Amino acid sequence: MLSTLRNGIVYVWNYVFNHRVSPLRNIQDVAIRHYVLQMLGVMWAVSFSLSIGSYTFLTYSIIGHTILIAAAAITVGTWTAASLKPELFSRGTGRRKDGEHE
Repeated sequence: MLSTLRNGIVYVWNYVFNHRVSPLRNIQDVAIRHYVLQMLGVMWAVSFSLSIGSYTFLTYSIIGHTILIAAAAITVGTWTAASLKPELFSRGTGRRKDGEHE
């Protein structure tokens, strides 16, 4: 039973947050896809805070969601850079190559 529950939670999580699984995968531009996900996050933050009835919670909710979305954006950017330009992460980037003298 716990395995089925866990699989269900993982499926829902991936459906919402994994850009290769969610319906947002159909948006070709990753930047636009990320922007749409950000706007959905803000919409849900506003919706929950209004449903709770506390306008002070809205500020904290938006700030919290912004931090989480920024962390996700930095992660995606890092993964993209690692895929497209792995030399950015090479040791000694920006330094002289071996054998080069001043």
